[in-house]
Amino acid sequence: MPTVDRAGDAGGSRGTEAAAVWTIVEVARASGVTSRTLRHYDAIGLLPPAGTGANGYRLYGQEELLRLQQLLVLRELGLPLEEIRAVLDAQRDRIGALRRHHERLVAERDRLTVVAATVARTIADLEEHEGRTTMTMDRPENLFEGFDHGRYAEEARERWPEEAASSERYAASMSAEEIATRQREWTAQMVRMAELRAAGASPSDARVQAEIQAVHDGILPMWTPNAAAFRGLGATYVDDARFAETFDRVSPGLGAFYRDAMTVFADTRLT
Repeated sequence: MPTVDRAGDAGGSRGTEAAAVWTIVEVARASGVTSRTLRHYDAIGLLPPAGTGANGYRLYGQEELLRLQQLLVLRELGLPLEEIRAVLDAQRDRIGALRRHHERLVAERDRLTVVAATVARTIADLEEHEGRTTMTMDRPENLFEGFDHGRYAEEARERWPEEAASSERYAASMSAEEIATRQREWTAQMVRMAELRAAGASPSDARVQAEIQAVHDGILPMWTPNAAAFRGLGATYVDDARFAETFDRVSPGLGAFYRDAMTVFADTRLT
C-alpha cells in the first residue's frame, strides 16, 4: 500500500505524518465509482483527494474514503449532490451521522421489502386473471403499496420548479392518513379509467372527461396547471418509463389513454 504525506509526495513511510493512501484507480475499483466520476467530485469540491502522487494521480486516504462512503449512502437515499455537499461539510459528529444514515437505509430496506411483496402479489393476481383486460381488486391501493413517489421530486423540481415547490409545501402539510386517502382515491380512479377504456369509451367520452376533471381538481390545491402544463403532465405518463410502468400495472396502455384524455380536457376546457 503506498503512503503519502499531506503535501502529496508518494513514497515510503515518512514518519508520523505518513498515512496509507489509495490511488484513484484503486478507489474506483473498490467503490464501483468510476475514475471520471471521482474526478468530477473533486472538480466540484465534493470529494477532494488527500493529495497527488509524483505521477499526477489523485491519492485518497482514510478520511476521503469515509467521506466517499457517506456520499454514496446519501446518493442511495436520493439526495442531489449540492445537498450532499452541504450535509457533509456541516457534519461534526461522524458516528452520529452514520447512525442516522443507517436508520434511513434500514427504513428503505423495509420499504423495498414491501414493494417486492406488492409486485409478487400483483404477479399472482395477473396469473389468476390471465386473459382479462383489467384486474378487479377490492383494495386497488394495494397495487402501489410501498412505492415511494417522492423519488421523482428532484426531476419535478427541474421540469416545473414553481409548481414542484408549491406541491411540496402542500404535501408537507398533509397527514399520513390524508396521504394514504389520496393514494387510495388515485389508484381507485386508475382502475375506473381502465374499466372505461376496456368498455370501449373514447378519451372524449363524458365519463372519461369527468374522471379527468377529478384529476385536474386534485392538482389545484398544489398548483394551477394551464393547458400546456396539463398536456405536458399527461405526456409524462407515456414518455417517462417509470410512470408508464405504473399505469401498465393496472392495464397496458392506460398511460396513453390518460394522456389522450388529458389532451382533450386541456384543449376544450383550459384554453
